[in-house]
Amino acid sequence: MSGRIEDYALIGDLQTAALIGRDGSVDWLCLPRFDSPSCFAALVGEQRHGRWRLAPAGAGPCDARRYRGDSLVLESEWHTATGSVRVTDFMPQRDKVPRLVRIVEGLTGSVEMRGELRLSFNYGRIDPWVRRTGHHRVAVAGPDSAWLRVPPGVHTYGADGTTVSDFTVTAGRRVAFLLTWQPSHLQSTPNTDPDQALAATLGRWQDWAGSFRYRGEWRDPVLRSLITLKALAYAPTGGIVAAPTAALPELIGGTRNWDYRFCWLRDSSMTLSALLRGGFREEAAAWRQWLLRAIAGDPRDLQTMYGVAGERVVTETEAGWLPGYEESRPVRFGNAAVAQLQLDVYGEVVDTLHLALLAGIPMERHVWGLLRALMGYLEQHWQEPDEGLWEFRSARRHFVHSKVMAWVAADRAVKLAEATGLPAPVERWRAMRDAVHADVCANGYDRRRGTFVQHYGGTELDAATLFVVKSGFLPPDDPRVVRTVDAVRAGLDHGGFVRRYNGVRQGRSGGRADGRVRSDGRARSDGRARSDGRTEAVRAAAGGPGPAGGAVRADGLPGGEGAFLACSFWLADALVATGRRDEAKELFTRVVAIANDLGLLAEEWDPLESRQLGNMPQAFTHVALVNTAFTLAEPPPGS
Repeated sequence: MSGRIEDYALIGDLQTAALIGRDGSVDWLCLPRFDSPSCFAALVGEQRHGRWRLAPAGAGPCDARRYRGDSLVLESEWHTATGSVRVTDFMPQRDKVPRLVRIVEGLTGSVEMRGELRLSFNYGRIDPWVRRTGHHRVAVAGPDSAWLRVPPGVHTYGADGTTVSDFTVTAGRRVAFLLTWQPSHLQSTPNTDPDQALAATLGRWQDWAGSFRYRGEWRDPVLRSLITLKALAYAPTGGIVAAPTAALPELIGGTRNWDYRFCWLRDSSMTLSALLRGGFREEAAAWRQWLLRAIAGDPRDLQTMYGVAGERVVTETEAGWLPGYEESRPVRFGNAAVAQLQLDVYGEVVDTLHLALLAGIPMERHVWGLLRALMGYLEQHWQEPDEGLWEFRSARRHFVHSKVMAWVAADRAVKLAEATGLPAPVERWRAMRDAVHADVCANGYDRRRGTFVQHYGGTELDAATLFVVKSGFLPPDDPRVVRTVDAVRAGLDHGGFVRRYNGVRQGRSGGRADGRVRSDGRARSDGRARSDGRTEAVRAAAGGPGPAGGAVRADGLPGGEGAFLACSFWLADALVATGRRDEAKELFTRVVAIANDLGLLAEEWDPLESRQLGNMPQAFTHVALVNTAFTLAEPPPGS
């Protein structure tokens, strides 16, 4: 049984990442890349689908954990009746092969420890053949091999497909385990000194964090968010994944279980804007080179997402052999949104190039050629409907956010041309900017309600319409902006947080998608009382629950979801812009407070069950946190 989504910690080597629970179990790890098949998939399956637990024998969750300084080195401590112990987990930034290091250190007394390593390749589908060679246990299956270096004096044996390690640590004793992945045709693995690797890993993170330039009151959550965003960057190419996980549900028991281990142009662009704001320029330069390689060719072939090395084929499949996180099915790998038209990504890309220039990264002529090609395509196609920011799997629509970001593309392109003096059809871009602006104001605005709406011809609210002020599309004192901010705040509220849009019921994380009763007695759909005494009627009044399964919604999908955390930060930004800084600070503080003990946030939040939902940690969420923190740190206009 996996822990709650917020129970997990992240470690990584800037090419892949692992999730470790409070119980000391590595329940998710894909090797050798973020988007490779997993060797540990217990997060969306069972123990037999792969995990590595290292903890005191018979112990439950750790008593305390933390990252060491400004790094991605995790320390977990257990205090038992016989003594206390610390497990330090990290992945050294690799030279040749990925490695996971786990160092057990006795703090007081004497503690009996137990390690249980169960490798299962290809998302828990292929159990390897395991053999002993020297100080290693070697697991091989097809192209994959994993080498576990067993420390001297540790009793290790096989039991039901699991490699078990039993040993005792006393105060001051250190026992280090090393798990290395490499192609199976290689007959030996390079040796690594765990302590030297630890010192080097800490040093690299500390050196990187030295460029941090935020000076507001939320230094720790902002830097932890930036470290998390850095951890989602694929160092060899500069690509940035949206999250390191796949198939974690937006509603427990629901079907909205997506794979986010790819590089969305939108998410990557927003991530770069946050890193630039925090003082980190190297990532922006690397990402720009990744962008040039990934989208090289005809602009009409631009995809919404790519593999970490720029791959274009990201086929979505369902893993029927996996039961899913808390029975949330189907478990999906790959993402069909790769084939969607999402016009807003052009705006995000051009805006990021503009931010890079402002940060002092020069505009080379070949980059300028790419920008002109993108703008040439957008000039011809911005009037088309698309699937939009939220990746609707229903009919295409004229989404207001998509149009606003087309305006952003034209506006930033004009500013780039003016700043660089590079050759460009500036008058055409200005004309496009004016045309998009007029079109949105005429067709994306509901005069009866006095607010911008999700799409032309509709009346639904959408938190993405907050970009009319975030992007500079309209000034913050425009009455249309103020009314839209107020409408989103009131109409999309979900327990003090913000939903993405109307039309998706905000489901009960405790309930199953089919309405059946859970084995733990939580959250029914039949109106009877829950174990905590709250009825469905009370829950409906608190936020509009509705069944998790059932009818397909306007976005083309069944079921519900939680509050979308980035939207809450966007609302805080809009409140600052419209002169309500204290209310924005209150909202920002509320969202930051639901981060886990390590400062990590997933994609969504269920305020009724008080738990995180969706893939973890989520770049979109941490980007929004960083940007709002910087916004709140800026002095009010005229001060």
